[in-house]
Amino acid sequence: MAGEALERRNAWEPSVYYALGKESFFFAGHDISIRESLDTYGALIWPGAVALCQFLENNQQQVNFMDKAVLEIGAGTGLLSVVASLLGAWVTATDVPDILSNLTFNLLRNTKGRCRYTPQVAALTWGQDLDRDFPYTSCRYDYVLAADVVYHHDYLEQLMATMQHFCRPGSGTTLLWANKVRFQSDLRFTESFKSSFNTTLLSELPEEEVRIYKATAKE
Repeated sequence: MAGEALERRNAWEPSVYYALGKESFFFAGHDISIRESLDTYGALIWPGAVALCQFLENNQQQVNFMDKAVLEIGAGTGLLSVVASLLGAWVTATDVPDILSNLTFNLLRNTKGRCRYTPQVAALTWGQDLDRDFPYTSCRYDYVLAADVVYHHDYLEQLMATMQHFCRPGSGTTLLWANKVRFQSDLRFTESFKSSFNTTLLSELPEEEVRIYKATAKE
């Protein structure tokens, strides 16, 4: 099965890639063990998530998650949501339904007894039923996290609509987006992102071709 999964990996995969199976990290003073799934790209660890974890750990005065409500879209393996939880946030990790089992496993294994708040898991398909499942009046977040959610897929408009749903004028929400540049589609999305939000480039890792942006809604 591992061989088949490796064969399915496409040319757009990141050059920095962690072996299938179980990966170990150390963030926020804790050992973190992440189980990857062989079935889908969403359950693999991507470089943008690792880069954003490192940034959050090293810049806690600039981005303070203590007692903040944090939503991650496209959470995948849950590594970023685990780190946000360890940094004191009340986290809701979201992804498509077939990702949630492995996501829940990783969150529980790495946060139980370690965090101020138990992280929550919810299904969220970009652009679908957002007003019903995440109504703006009751689902407001201090931060929205997104790591390596832009790649070679057909849902970039839905992704942008999802970002705009949560990070809208008057929301007070800050969006943190980490992305590895792979294709022209990444650059086009970045231009759309910059035109849709007030953006700041927080960090750039040239060797990994990863950029981390902070964004707020244009009032």
